[in-house]
Amino acid sequence: MSLELKNIEKKIGIDTHIYPTNLKLEKNTINVLLGSTLAGKTTLMQIMAGLDKPTSGQIWFNQKNVTGKKVQSRNCSMVYQQFINYPNYTVFENIASPLMITGVKTDEIKQRVGKVAELLKLSAMLNKKPDELSGGQQQRTALARALVKDSDLILLDEPLANLDFKLREELREELPKLFEDRDCIVVYATTEPSDALMIGGNTATLLEGKVIQYGKTLEVYNKPDNLISAKVFSDPPMNIAEVKKSGDICKLNDNSVQWKPSTKIKDGIYKIGIRPHNITTYKEGNNSVEINGKVQISELSGSESLIHFTNGNLNWVSLSNGIQQKNVGENTKLYMNTDEFLYFDQNNRLVNNG
Repeated sequence: MSLELKNIEKKIGIDTHIYPTNLKLEKNTINVLLGSTLAGKTTLMQIMAGLDKPTSGQIWFNQKNVTGKKVQSRNCSMVYQQFINYPNYTVFENIASPLMITGVKTDEIKQRVGKVAELLKLSAMLNKKPDELSGGQQQRTALARALVKDSDLILLDEPLANLDFKLREELREELPKLFEDRDCIVVYATTEPSDALMIGGNTATLLEGKVIQYGKTLEVYNKPDNLISAKVFSDPPMNIAEVKKSGDICKLNDNSVQWKPSTKIKDGIYKIGIRPHNITTYKEGNNSVEINGKVQISELSGSESLIHFTNGNLNWVSLSNGIQQKNVGENTKLYMNTDEFLYFDQNNRLVNNG
């Protein structure tokens, strides 16, 4: 089983919503579409489902060309950010609805609904109506309806975006487990890099209708093909600076900070990408270098401290664990873990770590 997009393109008038895209998703995989709002995630999913037609290109599913085939004749399920449940149905009836439409026998419906309800911790709520449920329970019901159908393709369009933090964390951890024993392809769209890292599987980074990179999630995160993919896969935004490599030493432009790179690179000018959690108020790793910063914004979340600071003409972000109290306008010392720096050449391509 596989889903393959072959040179798919989507235009509306003169506007291109999806640029020519080639993507192959294999059986028993979870695939994350990661990108900001309007990156093209929902459009791609609707094309995969048959809810929208590509302007050009083909969609192949199970070695068959299904381009233009109606969604009703495809074995797929889709769950949206704005979860939809039938208000006059009980939770049981909501979950069972796709089975009842296709004429599945009553005993089998009870068995399949019972199984998925237990999986999603809804067994005690099967006789309730949606308005009697919390937001998290309603979203679990929508997910259960997608799962009970045993679809070949399950599409989840930011399904956790409207939930509170705790419920989001719980469901995000559970999702990979829900699909462990299912012969299906799962596509999960999100704006959050943390979702992709938690869910694992494969990730495609998207920007403005273009798939920038696709591969194993940790590989895309640790070795982005280029600076664009690295930026998409960083929240808070990645810190970018131009550096000069000469001999054994790398330096920031004003020579205020220098270090010996762990990556083998030739002498020359590079851009470095530094994720905020690699600039902290304390030393991490064996190769931390000190950088002076003037605090512009200091945000405490309880478990993390976010500090926006300037260094010369650079505006950077630091993310540290715990409460690290800093005052606006204060000059402070921060530490950068140089082992985690990403180096990009003049074409913004990643310099291989070897």
